Amino acid sequence: MLILGVDPGLATVGYALVEKDGNKIICHDYNTIITSPDLPNIKRLEKIHLRLEEVIKSYKPDQMAVEELFFNKNVKTAILVGQARGVILLAGSQSGLKVAEYTPLQVKQAVVGYGRARKSQVQQMVKALLKLKEIPRPDDAADALAVSICHAHRYKAQEKWGDII
Repeated sequence: MLILGVDPGLATVGYALVEKDGNKIICHDYNTIITSPDLPNIKRLEKIHLRLEEVIKSYKPDQMAVEELFFNKNVKTAILVGQARGVILLAGSQSGLKVAEYTPLQVKQAVVGYGRARKSQVQQMVKALLKLKEIPRPDDAADALAVSICHAHRYKAQEKWGDII
């Protein structure tokens, strides 16, 4: 099963593709979608949606996992990231993918075994689990890999409980 993991944002969206093959998780690709702050927000959202559609058409993943919004004290930022999540979820849904959502706590728990793990701990475990030569960069792509790994560990339970859309 090929999983598309997404770490949402307006300025930078991390995405990753991992394959779950029995007990193995294999990294196929990871990257970011970057939007310029010079563009109107609607154009930034459009770019995210279109680029994610291209990724989906190119790789043909079986399922998609998206990190839920982490509470942010800056309401304006939270709204903008929420809008980005909306177009990301829309791209997955329009492509017919099953879409699951995970909180940062769930991702850390699945990858590190501890829900309050530091970002550096998550990155080290992503590197180890995927047998990568170095920690993936930038952070948004590493976060997307973590979301993908989380889904690879949890998707059967999610399907059973009906948490996948």
